[in-house]
Amino acid sequence: MVSTRAVPNLVFRRLRGQRSAGEFAAAVRRAAREIGEQVACDARYIGRVESGEIRCPNYAYERVFLHMFPGASLEDLGFSSRESVRGRGARTAPLSLSTTPPTLDRDIDEESDVLRRVFMTSGTATVASASLGLGGGSAVAGPLTLPAQRRVGEAEVSAVEKAVRQIRLLDDRHGADGLYRQASQPLRAAYALLDGGTTTRRGTTERLHAGAGELAISVGWLAHDSGRTEDARSHYAEALATARLAGDAALEAHAFCNASFLARDTGRARESVRAAEAGQRVAGPLGSPRLLALLALREAGGRAWLGDRTGCERAIGRARTAFERGERDADPEWMTFFREAELELLEAQCWSALGDWPRAARHARRATRLQDPHFTRNLALYRAQLAGDLARSGSADEAATAGHQVLDLLDRVQSSRIRGMLASAVRVLRPRGGPEVTALLDRYDELPPLT
Repeated sequence: MVSTRAVPNLVFRRLRGQRSAGEFAAAVRRAAREIGEQVACDARYIGRVESGEIRCPNYAYERVFLHMFPGASLEDLGFSSRESVRGRGARTAPLSLSTTPPTLDRDIDEESDVLRRVFMTSGTATVASASLGLGGGSAVAGPLTLPAQRRVGEAEVSAVEKAVRQIRLLDDRHGADGLYRQASQPLRAAYALLDGGTTTRRGTTERLHAGAGELAISVGWLAHDSGRTEDARSHYAEALATARLAGDAALEAHAFCNASFLARDTGRARESVRAAEAGQRVAGPLGSPRLLALLALREAGGRAWLGDRTGCERAIGRARTAFERGERDADPEWMTFFREAELELLEAQCWSALGDWPRAARHARRATRLQDPHFTRNLALYRAQLAGDLARSGSADEAATAGHQVLDLLDRVQSSRIRGMLASAVRVLRPRGGPEVTALLDRYDELPPLT
């Protein structure tokens, strides 16, 4: 993977004027309080913005900056658009995304048009016989046919990388169920490029392997989240093989991370622990404490399902220690989701597996409070976890409230996994009775089936 040299944000530096970085940070904190936000802004953060290290602020900072400079957009303040930096390693130009109220079909159709254009307009890409975008009525389901001598260059590799980011964006918004089949087409195309293409530059080859492997993991995750566990297992194995073939330790660690998660979810707890431990061994030299923290939490989840409370607590302790070391430039692009809210959610799942429902509920409640409201899928996921933990700890009314919040989001989120978590909470609540629980059950029983 190649990195992008930071471009200083001179616009933001001019906006600071004569104030020191510390003085400006204090002004940012005051502005945050004015609109009810909480940001831990300091001189170091301002320096990171001005140096270009932070290409786009998170949503809390975005609201504060737009409050400070009314009428300005992020681009007016010198930042890149959010879609172009879905992860800190984004390397290509922003994609055109809809700004109208989102619906799954419209998002897939509009963004698949972008992907199809990217794949199909380069001279070497037009020979493919299948559409390589996400969804849309014009997609062709037939196999790809490529000439024996096919050159792969920047356009093809960038298209694979864009497909990965688009899948992640759509998953953040809507969950996996409406995406999996569409996302399989660019994955087949990417591996067809690997199998049948020739590259003239080493960097292009490395990026193509990494992009295809990341795409396999992204599609595997969609399969996992939509209940297609055997498909997910196959995709993760494909990514792991690609990583080892290319000698790509970062991709290998990612594949082990997801494989561990899948094994835990499908009742193979020992396999989950082994995959997480293997991922930690591979990730050790990569210089990303946050990656090690996530892998330690994957291990903790597997140990919790084994009933190994001591081992689970030790893994959680390692995860928190690593997490507190903060972000690094070496943090992988795909880890943008892993913030404090996710850490709390994963710990909640550990205590839940160990049967410590009140402790699980405390961590799940923290996760819901910390989660960015723009990530709709995770809001539904965290609240479904909270509903289940509260139901099992005896807090039926509060569990019903959390269940209502999940139901409020299901018109925008299609995830078999989240629906399954809610169904589990409802099963626990059914015998409890009471007006709050009855109201939840009435709404739940009217849910349409997933399509």
